[in-house]
Amino acid sequence: LTGAANRMRLKSWIGYLMVAHFLISPAIATELSPVLGDLEIASPPDDSEPVTALTQLTDVQPNDWAFQALRSLVERYGCIVGYPDQTFRGDRALSRDEFAAGLNACLDRLQELLAIATADAVKTADWVVVRRLQEAFAAELATLRGRVTTLETRTATLEQHQFSPTTKIRAFSVFVVADTGGDFANNTRARDSQDTTQTFFSHYTRLNLLSSLTGKDLLTASLTASTVPLLAVATGTPMANFVTDVAVNPNNSALALDRLHYQFALGDRTTVWFGLRALQPYDFLPTVNPAIASLDGPTSRFSWYNPAVYRTGFESVGVGAAYKFNPKLQLHLAYLSGSLSANTPEVGFFQGNNSILAQLTFTPLPRFTAAIAYAHKYFRAGTVNLFGTTGSLFALQPFGQNPTTAENFGLQWHWRLAPRFSVGGWLGYTHATQVNASQRTATMLNGAVNWVAFDLLQRGDRGGFIVGVPPKVTQSNFLVRGVRREDPDTALHLEAFYTYRLNDNISVTPNLYVILNPNHDANNEPIWVGLIRTNFSF
Repeated sequence: LTGAANRMRLKSWIGYLMVAHFLISPAIATELSPVLGDLEIASPPDDSEPVTALTQLTDVQPNDWAFQALRSLVERYGCIVGYPDQTFRGDRALSRDEFAAGLNACLDRLQELLAIATADAVKTADWVVVRRLQEAFAAELATLRGRVTTLETRTATLEQHQFSPTTKIRAFSVFVVADTGGDFANNTRARDSQDTTQTFFSHYTRLNLLSSLTGKDLLTASLTASTVPLLAVATGTPMANFVTDVAVNPNNSALALDRLHYQFALGDRTTVWFGLRALQPYDFLPTVNPAIASLDGPTSRFSWYNPAVYRTGFESVGVGAAYKFNPKLQLHLAYLSGSLSANTPEVGFFQGNNSILAQLTFTPLPRFTAAIAYAHKYFRAGTVNLFGTTGSLFALQPFGQNPTTAENFGLQWHWRLAPRFSVGGWLGYTHATQVNASQRTATMLNGAVNWVAFDLLQRGDRGGFIVGVPPKVTQSNFLVRGVRREDPDTALHLEAFYTYRLNDNISVTPNLYVILNPNHDANNEPIWVGLIRTNFSF
């Protein structure tokens, strides 16, 4: 190599290597590794053909922003090549070892050029240019060194004081200011049933500890504090209850262990859940209405999902499993038992309240998902709560507190019609039988439709409407004082909400829902619940 062409190559390489002289410190190499690309540096294995032209790299296109630079490195200098499978993988991270290997290969190539160069290949003027570059960038590189040193010091401090290398903390708190209106639902027109509730303030706070030991498992432990009341006490109907009221003393805001679950993968298609505290179907079953079943969605308990399937009606522990046939079809199975009796030797895991579930979820279209679900429920005497504290009083206890079994079927669906609009809903059917009195049966129905719009005022906002019929007894042969325990009329649940996102961590939601014919009885005046909810997540 002689003449002007060789001198220009050497000038370019000397410039590159003088800059690399500043960057080769461990701190700088570590800082730059995420952006330099994960390259296989130096020669390919003996059993592969060397890459001598950029066109041999299958994942590099002429319109790529780094094409000309790669072309010089591969075709002109030959010191950086691709992987043996003829890929370059330029979008991956570069390790310090790979950076050192690449620099060493380029230095070797420079020595070869210098060894074969003629006497006039490198002029004094070239070295003057290199010195000027070194002096011009000295201040910037010194500043960069100082920043990286500071970053390493802060990172070391954080690592020494971190909570756990395997556990992440996720928490949220919900502040609610609310009031209710309408006469107390006592199924009469009595004058003494007027609303006596006042505006109240409550909160629901949960601290989630998420731990993973293998990267394919997850242990969830949740500590919860709540002062959210059961509105059924104040209004006379479970149809008014909030979704965030929990089995925590509302007069005691101390943190209590609310959830304890463990899930792990078996192969590529199977996931298993174990729950030793508060494992509910909605923890592992797709509820198929993600736009609604969220703390950014509505507030009422009924509005989130089909209570016949996704609410057991008791505090449960158990095991669940999911098998993914393909991206469009998956099967979920579970057995859940009442936590109050599962650890009691006299009753045990199988003799107390329990539920057996199965769900087939399918996605025939990219934006359309549907699910068919079945849940068998059994309740011991004195513990009957078929729909998880929502619906009419008759639906929750069709045979009073006598032991009850129920076969529940659900059809759920969700369709994202457009990026900013979705519709969804469900239909639930329940057939209940009194244990030891098989001739006593009851049939219940419930259903809802929802419409949700996204990003109306700004990105991250969400607003929607829900219209539905809470669980209702449509047929029963169980008599109380000679009267069938059937709901005489039909209640209608109407709800509207809009979640305005202030930032990534705070949102405010005005929410209003109205219940016509509460408890499915036209003798009851409409009941409304109005509130402003503020969500904090961190």
